[in-house]
Amino acid sequence: MSSRAVQDSQPIRLLCVEDNPDDVELMGLALERADPSRRYELHRVDNASSFVAALEGDWDVILCDFNLPRFSPYAALQILVTRRCTVPLIVLTRAIGEEAAVHVLRCGAKDYLTKDKLGTLPQIIGRVLEERRRAQEKERVDAELQAAYARLKELSARFVLAQERERSHISRELHDQLGQTLTAVVIHLHAAKRTPEPGVANKHSETAAELANGALQQLKTLSFSLRPAQLDLLGLVPAVQSAMQRIAEPAGLRWEVTTRGQEPKVLEENAAVAVRLVQEALTNTVRHAKASRVRVRLRFLPRGRISVLMVDDGIGFDKAAVLNGHQSERNIGLYGMIERTELAGGRLHIRTREGSGVAIRAVL
Repeated sequence: MSSRAVQDSQPIRLLCVEDNPDDVELMGLALERADPSRRYELHRVDNASSFVAALEGDWDVILCDFNLPRFSPYAALQILVTRRCTVPLIVLTRAIGEEAAVHVLRCGAKDYLTKDKLGTLPQIIGRVLEERRRAQEKERVDAELQAAYARLKELSARFVLAQERERSHISRELHDQLGQTLTAVVIHLHAAKRTPEPGVANKHSETAAELANGALQQLKTLSFSLRPAQLDLLGLVPAVQSAMQRIAEPAGLRWEVTTRGQEPKVLEENAAVAVRLVQEALTNTVRHAKASRVRVRLRFLPRGRISVLMVDDGIGFDKAAVLNGHQSERNIGLYGMIERTELAGGRLHIRTREGSGVAIRAVL
């Protein structure tokens, strides 16, 4: 149980650990005289079992007599610690020595008051409640900071991992495609140089030229996948249209790009993320969807935000099965899109079921 949040319109609920009912009545009268604008509700218990049972309720402050025949503030404080209860406890006594007062405060009591000074009890209760409110607010802020720090660490780790995956992808592209193609170009050029027959030499030269042209196209494709030149030169819409032409058209897909809102003159980094998401969604559609048509809708929102909606008419898939499955090619692609979106501070939503196509929406 924890301390209630006290508002002016609500009574302050006091759990009184006191063996003398007359003393509780005197507390109520003293509180009423000292603070007539505030309502107080007092409930009395006088032993450990009734105290534990009462803790199931909501209390703002516990008032505990120092001299009880069958209980003590030390026992009450130990119960509060054991139950992880944060309701503040104030000790009341007819007389208390300095050493005992210091000891009970060290054990966890928030304050102590002699019963001949009950007129000051409202001020002490108010101060204790304000301290509790500040402590709760600090706990809340600390928890939010810890959560934000943990999230930042997670995103940083994922960002590094995404960078490494990107580098691995580029390395594979350079080695497996460009490297092999350029090696073949060199082989044909050497063969053309060594061959005495002009016809055979010309054939090797033509093959080398074709391979070099293919390597150039591969380089353009790789460069486009990293950051389309159209994005900086012409804007987001032409860059997305170029992605459609490069990926959707060769696969025989009909495509459409629509926009809503005014594209800003200066694009933020989220525009590059939008293009990458479109590229990855199109690649997934071509590989898995068996679709005939794909549509992309771009919405330019206030404060530089961008909404990207990608829809295909393919066979769809079981989202839960794919996202919770093993590291298949499809779920790696989807997790890559989710990760890319979250690293950009956005959210990605996937709507699909088997036989009904796929709709992916990201707000960046």
